[in-house]
Amino acid sequence: MLAPVSRGRLVVHGHFYQPERRDPFSGRIAPAAAAAPFRDWNERVDAECYRPIAERGDFGRISFDLGPTLAAWLEEHDPATLDRVTADGVDAVAQAYHHAILPLASLRDRRTEIRWGLRDFAARFGRPARGLWLPETAMDLPTLRLAAAEGVRYTILAPWQAADPETDTRRPYRVDLGGGRSMVIAFYDRAISAAVSFEDGVTVDADLFAREWVAPRLTGPLPPGVGEPLVLIATDGELYGHHKPFRDLFLHRLVADGRAVPGRGFDVAALGGIVEEGPREPFPVTRLREGTSWSCHHGLLRWHAECPCVTDGRWKRPLRAALDRLAGGIDAVAKDLVRAAGADPRVLWEARDRYVDVATGRQEADRFVRDALGGDRSARRRRLFAVLLEAQRWRLAMFASDGWYWDDPAREETRHVLRCAAKAVRAVDAAAGTRIERELLEDLSLFSSPARRIDGAAIYREALAEVGQPLP
Repeated sequence: MLAPVSRGRLVVHGHFYQPERRDPFSGRIAPAAAAAPFRDWNERVDAECYRPIAERGDFGRISFDLGPTLAAWLEEHDPATLDRVTADGVDAVAQAYHHAILPLASLRDRRTEIRWGLRDFAARFGRPARGLWLPETAMDLPTLRLAAAEGVRYTILAPWQAADPETDTRRPYRVDLGGGRSMVIAFYDRAISAAVSFEDGVTVDADLFAREWVAPRLTGPLPPGVGEPLVLIATDGELYGHHKPFRDLFLHRLVADGRAVPGRGFDVAALGGIVEEGPREPFPVTRLREGTSWSCHHGLLRWHAECPCVTDGRWKRPLRAALDRLAGGIDAVAKDLVRAAGADPRVLWEARDRYVDVATGRQEADRFVRDALGGDRSARRRRLFAVLLEAQRWRLAMFASDGWYWDDPAREETRHVLRCAAKAVRAVDAAAGTRIERELLEDLSLFSSPARRIDGAAIYREALAEVGQPLP
């Protein structure tokens, strides 16, 4: 028998992320005139969003993930804000490091991206992550299995990623991953999340929103043993103050201490706490629609093929194929070089999973390589490993989802992933005497910019010229 529920819980999750904007060759971020009056977009979004939310203490009242590339920028340019975020992050979750679309990546790359994200999170927040934000919530069961194997307990997905379209999002679920592993899935509320994101009038008055949008979703019946119903709102974090001015003030009022906003029929809660405490009855088992995401209703097409989300996506498949082929070439050459140097290639891949410590400046590269090689005294072998690991760093970075998200490869986001590719392939070509970059250019010539009518090889050369690098 169903029983009415008189009180429930609200969780607001913010996905806070900025793509890597540093030039791989110089480490500098170019000024962006469009971000005026600020020097670049990171500075502008920080001033409009991250800093005010942190100063009000709201990171302590919401669930959130902080993209590692954004955290690295804050560490250098606004450490005070980063300190507030990490100190208040009781309900923070990790994020796969480079914001790559994990179901499109190799198994080894998926594992590395997850391990980098978890390792970076633990270093910044001082605790292991219980939850993991999957970039674009792109998901399949192999990815969830890898995350579960690393200790991840839960993730957040869009409601249309559930196999059952009638899934009640007011309770968490559990997905069976096989081998005795499972993961808790929290589906966000579609209508309420969309209203917060796209309907300006809805967020003018947070108290009215709480009464007319949140409270009604919490009053319907749930099966006995479920506990208090849950409303989960999930949006891009930059919505609050950057994409939508003053929406950070809406957020502040919405998640305010209930004692300061009397009469509400719900509590503002921590998603991690809900997962850890569990219901009186076990979370029900659900099935998922694999190969789906939250920002493309055509599966994962937006990041690897023609997709109705954009006007002309014919360039996306050949770009994905070019970089997949490049990654395979880099890995094959690296394996041969390591074997020729008398070492086991498995040592390289195991070291790559920890190389985030060098990429984030937590460990000096030479010391890291010495430890990875077990105190190897061969200077030549150490230099080789240092080059190959740095090449792997940028080879991973070249798969950031931003390179495929938009409607034209001539945009800066795609230029950046091409610079990452150049950084990786040039390091390997120099070490091995190979000419993989030449093959990359041939592959890039197979697509063109819909707006500018220049091919990918020309875009690659332009991207390098803009940062003062020699052209192939």
